[in-house]
Amino acid sequence: MDHFWLTDEQFAKIAPHLPTDTRGKERVDDQRVISEIVHVLKSGGRWADAPREVYGPKKTLYNRFVRWAAKDVWVGLFETLAQSGGPPAQVLIDSSAVKAHRCASGGKGGKQNQAIGRSRGGRTTKIHALTDRLGRPLVFLLTGGQVADCRAGALLLEHLPACSILLADKGYDSDAIRRQIEASGAAPNIPPKANRRWKPCFSPVLYRGRNAIERMFGRLKDFRRIATRYDRLATNYLAAVCLAATVSYWL
Repeated sequence: MDHFWLTDEQFAKIAPHLPTDTRGKERVDDQRVISEIVHVLKSGGRWADAPREVYGPKKTLYNRFVRWAAKDVWVGLFETLAQSGGPPAQVLIDSSAVKAHRCASGGKGGKQNQAIGRSRGGRTTKIHALTDRLGRPLVFLLTGGQVADCRAGALLLEHLPACSILLADKGYDSDAIRRQIEASGAAPNIPPKANRRWKPCFSPVLYRGRNAIERMFGRLKDFRRIATRYDRLATNYLAAVCLAATVSYWL
């Protein structure tokens, strides 16, 4: 089996952003534990199936992932490294649905609070994202699979970094979304829907670059625990998405 392991160079980028407020016994080596967590995300296996002889105790692995997810360590790590890339000239927005496994049921607060909904694909979660023109993710948002892109897009655009152009597909073609983008100082490049009486300006040449965000989702779904949601809590699933994005694009 091909076991994932963070290189010393990769871990050096992560280390300054990890918690240092440990009490009692010294915690198990971070490089080993994080490598094990990424291995589970990539392989899609159960936490209990991670090879002990390579990574160590399975209980340490799961507890570290869940506790740091609750403290927003994984999300904060992703956001810090993503901001280090500097302000993007172009930003892309899109979403992708993932199937929620039956073991993802039962999270406290109900399906809505845990970002699970029912759509044509069954029980699903939608990952909404902003990326730069190279497809490197900048921001993530989770909703139930039935939530319209333009509705979630309004929330996502509240975190839009300074840029000159935003590329989106027809799902985001609404007057409210266009006004929100323009208010942030960017120009929306969105293909108008066929039923629009007045057609806004649109550049097909610029729009060709929008598929970078679709490739980003495809790369994230190479991590099997991202392609299928097994986590009951949206906090844990978002943490997994952010960690996979960090390893794939920012290390």
